[in-house]
Amino acid sequence: MFDPSSIIVGLEIGTSKVCAVVGEVNAAGNLNVIGVGQSRSRGVRKGELADASSVGEDIRNAIVEAEQMADVEIRSVYLGVTGGHIRGFTNRGVHPVVSADREITKEDVEDVIKNVKAINLPAENHVVHGIRQHFLVDGQDGIIDPVGMLGARVEVDMHVIHGNFNRLQNPIRAVKGLQLEVDAIVFNGLASSLALLSNEQKEMGALVIDMGGGTTEYVVYSGGIIKHAGVLAVGGDHISNDLAYGLKVPLGRAEALKVKHGAAIIEDRDKGLTVTENDELGLPMKTCNVEHLRRIMSLRLEETFELIEHDLGKAGLLDYLRAGIFICGGGARIEGIQKLAERIFQLPATLGKTNSISGLKSALDQPEFATAIGLVKYGSFQQKKKTGGSFTQTIKETLFGGLLTRKP
Repeated sequence: MFDPSSIIVGLEIGTSKVCAVVGEVNAAGNLNVIGVGQSRSRGVRKGELADASSVGEDIRNAIVEAEQMADVEIRSVYLGVTGGHIRGFTNRGVHPVVSADREITKEDVEDVIKNVKAINLPAENHVVHGIRQHFLVDGQDGIIDPVGMLGARVEVDMHVIHGNFNRLQNPIRAVKGLQLEVDAIVFNGLASSLALLSNEQKEMGALVIDMGGGTTEYVVYSGGIIKHAGVLAVGGDHISNDLAYGLKVPLGRAEALKVKHGAAIIEDRDKGLTVTENDELGLPMKTCNVEHLRRIMSLRLEETFELIEHDLGKAGLLDYLRAGIFICGGGARIEGIQKLAERIFQLPATLGKTNSISGLKSALDQPEFATAIGLVKYGSFQQKKKTGGSFTQTIKETLFGGLLTRKP
């Protein structure tokens, strides 16, 4: 029987699927995936709940399947959140060093961290993560631990990921309605980046793009820390809608054509190519022009990448992505998606593979499971934090955040 305290569960309530991943932390502190459960998602639109009763049923099915595979009882989950309302921005905290000898103390660092957390957000918004960047001392950047240094002013930047309180509360309520606790909520894009990137890639600078059914999340790492995060309320479902409209076919057929014949780029061999498939009764259906299908897909995907590229260009981050682009989510399966990303960003692009986690190979190799696996990895970091560490380790910790509580 497993020790319940060593079990960590990640739950992603996605637009196309609900996915639960069970991880176990062994005595050496290594993470092992021991169970996966999934269910088709019926009540989620653009990453957010639209039909609470259907979602509750789908969560239950995914949890039960994960419990059976892992042979454990699931009591709590790290819950992934997303949606077009989620935003990221960087805030700076400043603290003057008042001691006579100008030596920066532990208290000075605590004060500057307190200052950077004093963020003016709209009343209806809630901070999901405050991701601490490096410190500055008298304008000198890139300092990891300023304690003991001399300076007149210490500053720190923090990337804040926040969203609408009520819209974040909806998935929490759905989970709690099933008698499960929520250990923490985690931005899906952050979870995916934790699953895919090595420490070296985070240091070099990398862009993770998670292409789901209803949303596309993206996160930039540079110098080992998160520099930028964003969400587009556009995903695979929108491509299917475009195809249904452009090819004049029902949505279900458009989805099937996308999976079987879709691609992100148009090759010369596609010119004039058509396909005719049979329906359930074996009768031939309307002939589909493959070149037309791929052109529709290519335009939508191109627009998605261009929106991300424009946002990163505005933030001045494109020159810092030396490790390139990592694509995950169901959209990573689209033929030619890497080539299109390389063309738009002018950077090398690869399909993201889960990093430094062992266990079920069938789950670890699927791009759709990156978020849920990353949620488990986030949970393992939180557990390590609870076991305690030195002050230096604590200030190096880049993540804080938790459940939503209304401020009085």
